[in-house]
Amino acid sequence: MINLRDVSYCRLGTRDLEGAIVFTTEILGLEIAERHKKAVYFRSDARTHTLCYFEGDPADQAVAFEVAAAADLDQAGAELERLGHSVRRGTAQECELRKVRDMVAFRDPTGNPIELVVRPEYSGRRYFAPRDAGITGFSHVGLCTTDPRRDEQFWTRVCNARVSDRIGDAPLLRIDEVHHTIALFPTDRAGIQHINHQVESADDIQRSYRFLRERQVDIVFGPGRHPTSSAKFLYFQGPDGMVFEYSSGVRSIADELLYRERQFPFEPKGFCQWGAKPKIAEFRS
Repeated sequence: MINLRDVSYCRLGTRDLEGAIVFTTEILGLEIAERHKKAVYFRSDARTHTLCYFEGDPADQAVAFEVAAAADLDQAGAELERLGHSVRRGTAQECELRKVRDMVAFRDPTGNPIELVVRPEYSGRRYFAPRDAGITGFSHVGLCTTDPRRDEQFWTRVCNARVSDRIGDAPLLRIDEVHHTIALFPTDRAGIQHINHQVESADDIQRSYRFLRERQVDIVFGPGRHPTSSAKFLYFQGPDGMVFEYSSGVRSIADELLYRERQFPFEPKGFCQWGAKPKIAEFRS
């Protein structure tokens, strides 16, 4: 089994790198960590980076998960190849660009580009936001799935994820005590469906709601509260149609023996107990 420790970073291609920089700093509230001619790295917590925008096709995306050691990476690559996945070892240059010691790249059964990495870098200085959005860190990703049952089996049988809850056939998967680090949403394409950052409080959610509205950012869901994770949330659209989420107060599952996964309906009340209705295609039946 591939033991995922944490979600590490997302990489997003864009044809408007300068526009992506403005959005990520002035709207989303991440700190520029490093800037190259064709790529910019952003921080949201103690790590060297958790998001990278680079010049390229917006369909060129990847999400990375950390594994504990080089031996775990070797074992993961061998297991994935045994199961029929095409696995590619990262070059020294690719590892340097990603700020990791080593990596392998593959695609999950839907075709989402996944990177497994060892020893992602941490920064020696405190994260300092260009605007006070209250961000405490990069927390989870939503991934597209063309077959949620098949993909759930991949993440729970090949990897160490466990189902916390389901909304219809969409599983919310944890790899530690946090309610979910991966969420799979049924659709007809591959790709990152949304990127989540945790914020300190519900007050931060409300402040950002007003901030985004004043700047005419497209708010696509919320403010609201998820009945699954108990988190207060706000979803909004960024460059190239990518959806970003702020959330606060996510449930922790400390006792694996006592917790039982729950089933919620794939309709607005399954996504929000406050009555908000999503404008997100993957959240609509």
